[in-house]
Amino acid sequence: MPKFDYVGVSDGKQVKGEIEAASKDAASQILRKKRIRATSIKSKGLEIKLPKLFSGIKLQDISRFTRQFSAMVSAGLPLVQCLDVLGAQTESQELGAAIKQVSADIQGGNNLAESMAKFPKAFNSLYCNMVAAGEQSGNLDGVLTRLAEYQEKADALRRKIKGAMTYPAVVAVVAAGATVAMLAFVIPTFAQMFIDMGGSLPAPTKVVMALSDLLLAYWWAMIIVIVGSLVAFLQYYKTAQGRINIDKLKLKLPVFGDLERKSSVSRFAQTLSTLLSSGVSIIEALTITAKTAGNKILEMGIMRTVDKIQGGLSISEPLQETGVFPPMVIHMISVGEKTGDLSGMLKKVSEFYQEEVDAAVEALTSVIEPIMIVILAVIIGGMLIAMYLPMFDMVGMVG
Repeated sequence: MPKFDYVGVSDGKQVKGEIEAASKDAASQILRKKRIRATSIKSKGLEIKLPKLFSGIKLQDISRFTRQFSAMVSAGLPLVQCLDVLGAQTESQELGAAIKQVSADIQGGNNLAESMAKFPKAFNSLYCNMVAAGEQSGNLDGVLTRLAEYQEKADALRRKIKGAMTYPAVVAVVAAGATVAMLAFVIPTFAQMFIDMGGSLPAPTKVVMALSDLLLAYWWAMIIVIVGSLVAFLQYYKTAQGRINIDKLKLKLPVFGDLERKSSVSRFAQTLSTLLSSGVSIIEALTITAKTAGNKILEMGIMRTVDKIQGGLSISEPLQETGVFPPMVIHMISVGEKTGDLSGMLKKVSEFYQEEVDAAVEALTSVIEPIMIVILAVIIGGMLIAMYLPMFDMVGMVG
């Protein structure tokens, strides 16, 4: 008879064990008779687990869960009941399993923030610290609402940036595909025809024919070089110095650098404002914000700011030294410190730079579109002209 490993809750305590049953449903029924509410039942040794493609928890799933969780908590429902309902109805299996385990941990005596911290893929440090602040202040539903709004704005910002990058990427792939198709299938046909006809060929035609021969002879080597270069780049980016150098370069790129800087500033202001308004201390809020900055240069600047704040300085002075934040942002943060409304001022900065990101995305799209079209026209058109030049010469000779 198949064996199953189970995790469940009995008398408010978490229990684990092994059970024999004909199926998972049968195992669940046996556990219920033993007054154990199963949160996880897995087949032992007989299941073949295939690797999941595109697995993971999306930010959209987390924000939807947070919004629904906030509504249910504000309606006065118990936390365990809220989590059980949401864990059963969420579309992401990984998130659903995490929520069910959080519910089991709460029944076992843990608080909500501690239980969520066990699942960093679903609930990051920002999420757990805000939940902890909400539990301590007795305003969990308000904090969850603020957190849901933050996640929705962060998801919208990410979608805008991804949308701006999608168009040039698609055009680049189409251009590369069309170039390879021309060199592999069209050019060889013309080349053989010109060879049969004899005579000298124009220099552009010889260059295109040489590129075609090179592609057909060494296509495997080109694939190895491309894949190897991509792997090497990714491995270099994983190193500390590599991440610093590449993130620094991203901020200096024309057009793209402006978008990267504005999106980083918007994310910083939005994250710090949300944490401060939820009751998280300034040092802890800055530390969490640094980890979620998305750019190593910005992260290092924020961490240096944390060290100097602990030494007695204000926030605006060390931030100015990073060289990442525009003067207007530094000035508004300074005003927020002096007036005691730093959270509100950061919220205004975030809203302003979200609009700036929208404008930067539109500018990027308007600049890249004609450039990509011109590049595609030059490549494809150049090859066609090079192959038609011998025909023009032959027509001239016949005339």
